[in-house]
Amino acid sequence: MTHAPTTRTRRVLARAAAGVLLSGGLLAGTVVPAQAAPPGAAVLDVADDYLGTPYRYGGTTPAGFDCSGYTQFVLGRLGVPLPRTADAQLRASHRISAAQAAPGDLVFFTSGSGRAYHVAIYAGNGRILDSPRAGRVVSERNIWTSAVVYGRVA
Repeated sequence: MTHAPTTRTRRVLARAAAGVLLSGGLLAGTVVPAQAAPPGAAVLDVADDYLGTPYRYGGTTPAGFDCSGYTQFVLGRLGVPLPRTADAQLRASHRISAAQAAPGDLVFFTSGSGRAYHVAIYAGNGRILDSPRAGRVVSERNIWTSAVVYGRVA
């Protein structure tokens, strides 16, 4: 019996085919300095390790994450410091256009006032990795609105 590959498996195979994993020597669960692999690949490798982690308001650890706790933890594992809240992370990032956005960048969901109320990691192709809300887990899903701002921190 064969099983369809998971999203993580497809991403790992695509990176291996492009030589990304081979050049960085990245193994599952291994954290390396961001300069050892393209920043986006390194961010997604770490972020994937926490898929399925439950949402926890104010959570900043693998016991449970809120949205900004997840992004802060993932980028922190790669030596990139981020402030604690989504809006503070928006202010700490360099804004880029949607056309410039690459996997591993941040996606900020903004209100009419321009404040970020949610943050996620861009996975490419209009998809994000995030810790969405109570009762949900860290997962990959589609961006559901055009009211987003992209940011780069690494």
